[in-house]
Parts: sequence; structure tokens; C-alpha cells
Amino acid sequence: MERVSLDDVDSRMGPATDRRLLSGALGAENVALNYYELEPGETFGFGYHRHERQEEVFYVQSGTATFETEGGEVTVGPDEAVRFAPGEWQLGRNDGDERVVALAIGAPADMGETEMLRSCPDCGGRTENRVEMTDERDALVTVCEDCGAETGRFT
Repeated sequence: MERVSLDDVDSRMGPATDRRLLSGALGAENVALNYYELEPGETFGFGYHRHERQEEVFYVQSGTATFETEGGEVTVGPDEAVRFAPGEWQLGRNDGDERVVALAIGAPADMGETEMLRSCPDCGGRTENRVEMTDERDALVTVCEDCGAETGRFT
């Protein structure tokens, strides 16, 4: 058995105010478990994305998260959960006025390839993007695969 306190796990850079990778701290090998706190306007992921092999479940403890999906928007409130199958496009965000606190559970832990789309101002539409660390290691940036433009910066 392994046990961990949120206070013992560092928050990671990204699109959410607070993102803690609990699976590593717990020694979990077959499941990914992430804790999130999203302020208004923040997202769970870096862009609209899908995981090749991983199914993902989001449990919203407080606040309301809105998920963009291929079938339209889905709102998930407190004490509700939503599941995405492997290969299903999604991006969760906080459109409300209060903080969203949620857990994301993914299995298997090895998600395979992740495809991500973001709006590129230079290309004029949604394009495939990748995430890179800045040379100064002070931020993560999303970069358009087509033209190399920076489409987002996250600290």
C-alpha cells in the first residue's frame, strides 16, 4: 500500500493553476491519476486532444467543468464524472466563476500517442501542435506543427 498527501506532491507547469501527478508519488504503474484546480478560463489540457490507448475519466469534486467533444459541449458538475474512450477528442475547461477541483484517472498509464489541436494565429485555424519546454525552463509552450508559431505559453 502507498499513501500520499497533496501537500507532498509538487504542482506542475501547465494550463491549470494546480496540477499534481499523484500516480508517480503513489508508485502506480498501470493508471495515471492527476489532481487539478482550474481557475475561471483555465483548461485541463494544452489543447483539444485525444489519447491513442488511454481511456480517461474526470471526476469533478467542486465547480463545473465544460468539455468540448466531437458531439458538442458536455457540462459536468460537482460529484459527477465523465469518461472518454481511447481515441475520443476532448478538452475540459472552466467556463464558470468559481474554481474547479477535479481528479483525472487514465488507464493504461501509457497513453500512446497524443494528438492535439490548437488555434494557430499564423495559419488561421486549428492545427496539430506539440508541447515544448522553453530554453530557460520557465514555461511550457505549444507550437504549431505546420508553421512553428507559438500558440500558447504556460507557467
